[in-house]
Formats: sequence, structure tokens, C-alpha cells
Amino acid sequence: MAARGPYAKGRAKRAEILDAAIAVIAREGYSGATVRQLGDAVGLSQNGLLHYFGSKDALFTQILEHQDERSAEVVDPEHSDFTADLVDRILAAIDYETASPGMAQLTLRLSGEATEPSHAAHDFFSNRYEAIRIIVRDAVMGLQADGRIAADAEPEAIAALVYASWDGLRTQWMYNPAVDVRKNMIYLLARLGLTPTSADPSLTTDHGAP
Repeated sequence: MAARGPYAKGRAKRAEILDAAIAVIAREGYSGATVRQLGDAVGLSQNGLLHYFGSKDALFTQILEHQDERSAEVVDPEHSDFTADLVDRILAAIDYETASPGMAQLTLRLSGEATEPSHAAHDFFSNRYEAIRIIVRDAVMGLQADGRIAADAEPEAIAALVYASWDGLRTQWMYNPAVDVRKNMIYLLARLGLTPTSADPSLTTDHGAP
């Protein structure tokens, strides 16, 4: 019982650090958010900050995991209407991500570095890619079962293409903010037979891609 107090305090401190880190990165951008700045935001030295995570790479990996937990609350993949609202949920995730370019920079930076199996974020990204592909694949299969998309559509291919396009559009947007990630994704999804259920007039699919 006595061990629970320090453990709970340590977990609460890590959550505080991660919340503060996301705020700093959103404000300063990934390149402007040093370990020292992150430590200052929660009243810790650089060594004190890394004490909770072990290394800089582990710290930034947990920042991404924490951000994913927040994103899941917005996208809500466990929602009973997730399959029917697949496009709307994908667009909600895009809106959430593009609202913080700094976090998108961190994601792209680490996803490239983490292709090395020894990288602290390797398993995180491997599991993330797999989980999102499965979520989209299963939703597409559900739409097929409901007769909402063609029976000969390939759910595995659609899931892979959607995620690949999301990553690619995000990279282009980082270089050129004029690239409309949302609009291009709507165009792609429509060509794959996936259309939004929302009444939002911005979710149009009958025009050419920008």
C-alpha cells in the first residue's frame, strides 16, 4: 500500500509533463521545444525531466502517445457509429492534427527516425500504423456489409492508401501550408467510394482536387 503514493505521484507528474510539453510544442514548434524549455515549463532541470522518461527519444515518444490518447477522445474509434461515420471521423482526426503544426512536425520527424528497430519510438509507430490500418479496414468491411460501398472494394488496400495519403499530404502541408489536407483527403475518399455523413457543407466531394 505504501508504494502506491509515490507511484501515483510519479504517474501524475509524467502526465503533467506531457500536457505541458504538448502545449510548448504547439506554441514553439517541434524545433523550438528543447528539453530545457520543456523542463522549465514544469519546474524541472533537464536531468530532472529525463529522470521520468529515461531519454529524450523516450520523452518525445511518450508525448506522441499522450497526444494519440487525446486524439482518440476526438475520433472515438469505439463509438457505435464509427463505421457509418468513418469519413467524418477521419476528417476530425485531420482537423485535430493540423491544428498543431508543431506536433505534426514531431510526428513526421520521429516516424522517419524510428524506422530503425533500435529507436525508442519504433514499436510505437509500428503498432500505430497497424492499429489504424485495422480500424479503417474493419470499418470499410462494415460499410460493404451494409451495401454502402462496392462489394469488390479491397478493405486492406483502402486502409493502406488512406493512411499513406494522410502521411503524404501532411508532409506536403509542412512544406507548403497552402496544401489543403482536408480537401484532398475528401477527394481521395470519395474516389474510393467513401463519403461523409455529416451535413457540414465543407464536406463536398463533387469537385476536382485542388
